[in-house]
Amino acid sequence: MKTSFPIIGMHCASCARLIERQMKKTPGVIDAAVNYGSEQASVEFDPTLCTVSTIAKSIESAGYKAIISSDRQKTPNDIKEEAKRTELADLKTKVIVSSILSILILLGSFPEWFPFVPPLLNNAYILLVLTSPVQFWVGWRFYQATWSGLKNRTASMDTLISVGTSAAFGFSLLTTLFSRQLAALGLPNIMYYDTAAVIITLILLGRFFEAKAKAHTSDAIKKLLHLQAKTARVVRNGEEINIPIKEVKIGDIIRVRPGEKIPVDGTITEGSSAIDESMVTGESMPVEKRSGEPVIGATMNKTGTFLFLSTKIGDETMLSRIVKMVSEAQSTRAPIQRLADVVSGYFVPIVLMLSVVTFLIWFDFGLPTQAFVNMIAVLIIACPCALGLATPTAIMVGTGRGAEYGVLIKDAAVLETAHKIDIAVFDKTGTLTRGKPSVTNIVPIGKTTENNLLILAASLEQGSEHALAEAIVLRAKKRKFHLSTMTTFESVAGHGVRGIVDGKPLTLGNRTFMKRESIPFTAHERTISTLESQGKTVMLLASGKQLLGLIAVADTLKDEAKEMVASLKKLHIETWMITGDHESTARAIAQQAGITHVLAGVLPQQKSDKIQELKQSGAHVVAFAGDGVNDAPALASADIGIAMGTGTDVAIESAGITLLNKDLRSIVTAVRLSKATLSIIKQNLFWAFAYNIVLVPVAAGLLYPITGWLLNPAIAAFAMAASSISVVGNSLRLKTASI
Repeated sequence: MKTSFPIIGMHCASCARLIERQMKKTPGVIDAAVNYGSEQASVEFDPTLCTVSTIAKSIESAGYKAIISSDRQKTPNDIKEEAKRTELADLKTKVIVSSILSILILLGSFPEWFPFVPPLLNNAYILLVLTSPVQFWVGWRFYQATWSGLKNRTASMDTLISVGTSAAFGFSLLTTLFSRQLAALGLPNIMYYDTAAVIITLILLGRFFEAKAKAHTSDAIKKLLHLQAKTARVVRNGEEINIPIKEVKIGDIIRVRPGEKIPVDGTITEGSSAIDESMVTGESMPVEKRSGEPVIGATMNKTGTFLFLSTKIGDETMLSRIVKMVSEAQSTRAPIQRLADVVSGYFVPIVLMLSVVTFLIWFDFGLPTQAFVNMIAVLIIACPCALGLATPTAIMVGTGRGAEYGVLIKDAAVLETAHKIDIAVFDKTGTLTRGKPSVTNIVPIGKTTENNLLILAASLEQGSEHALAEAIVLRAKKRKFHLSTMTTFESVAGHGVRGIVDGKPLTLGNRTFMKRESIPFTAHERTISTLESQGKTVMLLASGKQLLGLIAVADTLKDEAKEMVASLKKLHIETWMITGDHESTARAIAQQAGITHVLAGVLPQQKSDKIQELKQSGAHVVAFAGDGVNDAPALASADIGIAMGTGTDVAIESAGITLLNKDLRSIVTAVRLSKATLSIIKQNLFWAFAYNIVLVPVAAGLLYPITGWLLNPAIAAFAMAASSISVVGNSLRLKTASI
């Protein structure tokens, strides 16, 4: 069993790894992953050996809180948002108090710089009183996290902060209380109250800004969650009543008026309307819906009023499934993150050792003051937070951006891999084509007009349920033709239909039917063959023994297919089409789309084998796009499976990417989004690594013999906070990146 839930209380990537280890120790847990960026845990466990509550307790024992909610009125994300708001308010209060006290401490610590400061503020005991609340009230969170880490035999960024500031505060306290004794030992009477206070203030200020910035990385989820209607107008016992959406049941009849949101998923039973589905699918144009057609919860009714039958509620609605998929994608790890995870795991212990070595070297040179200051600077400047945030923040923004375009990405690995696609394979029916036959050509013969030919054919086909008949009738209705009365009707299986319309005996069918009825058509054989070579089904209409005309019907190519194929070719992606159709029909459709490689006559069970063959033919990264149940094995076999949002649940579950907006051009969007996201991740990792590689040696005093520069611990704290904020800020650029 798999589940995911939010976690609060994490301060750096080390916290995430600590929680992971703690969960994996729990009996029954098979695998666990924690994403520091999204503050989300994903766990796979055996429900016969442990429960979610057991896992939550193991997390609490490590000093963090897992949000598991059984409250129907509040989801775990609701509780998480409340907790984050409370934490932000608490951070804001502490930052304000700490800033005021730190300014006073700074002014009092340097009377030579600030001669206007009252002498009372220069008193060591006054500075001790002012610093103590900053160290132990404002900075208490660092001690809590450090103690939790020690209990679990691990160290984190909080360990570095608490050790560094405690050393500064402790030495200052000793100087305040035992200045004479220290002087007798040859130690300088220097106080670092300002260092401890300013470091804590700057780090907390950085975390405040980081928390605010990270809140924007999950904007897409928040937007989706706010789409849902709060109430529904349900018809019960002949009356319409407003009830909370959580009380809606499957089978309820619900009325929706113009300008209202559709509360849950269902099927229209009465009425029609134009529905704006852009908030879910990304499709900007309203969609016309009639009786018998499905509607999606959270979409907006634009024009008419209608009744619909609720078919999916709660977690089963499309909106809930989208939120779940996006949330789970944001909590997964991209393969590129492994390097950062490995480095972060060894980082804190190495920094602790480096700080000790720094102190010993400087002390050995007879510079105890510099030894102490540089040791604190090394502890503070080292920041695994930037490394921990580099990948997950970009993944969060990237998957959220995809959702805004109607592109659902299942996990971080898919988002990272999509830019490597070099072969894209498309199922024909329902993916490249519309999936429904439509009239493509109307060819009148003799004195018959095009309109009259269509009216007669549609009038005759009114009594047929065949897909080709439906296409002809639909074309006539779209042109708003008035159909004639049909008095008799007969369907001849495999051939066509015949009947009497307005007193005229009509015959409509294929060439075999015409031969059987002895109706001459050979004079038009060339036209018929040309249409059939284009992958179209040709039907002949005759009145008595006289041929009136030809009507060609085909499953037509989607409007955007040709543009999509051209865009993929510009990205150096080879395109293929796979279908069970005959070679001639397949070639005709492929040619229209601009696809050169065709796999025709492929049975459903063979599609997966063909995908495997392409993957093995030259170490290719293969994407497959399909929509049917029979496409599920191929979707799973491909490196990237792309399911059309109009397809089956099985296909969508098997795919790594789902196109909710039904637009094939979104495949190009997904590839470009992958390229943009990976570029941001690489930038983040470069700057996070460069920051530590360059500044840790500077903090240790490496440049001092050459330039005389030493890094003030307060500046180190500012730089540490700035590095994390810059990584989050860089990731947020994805929200406006051109894709």
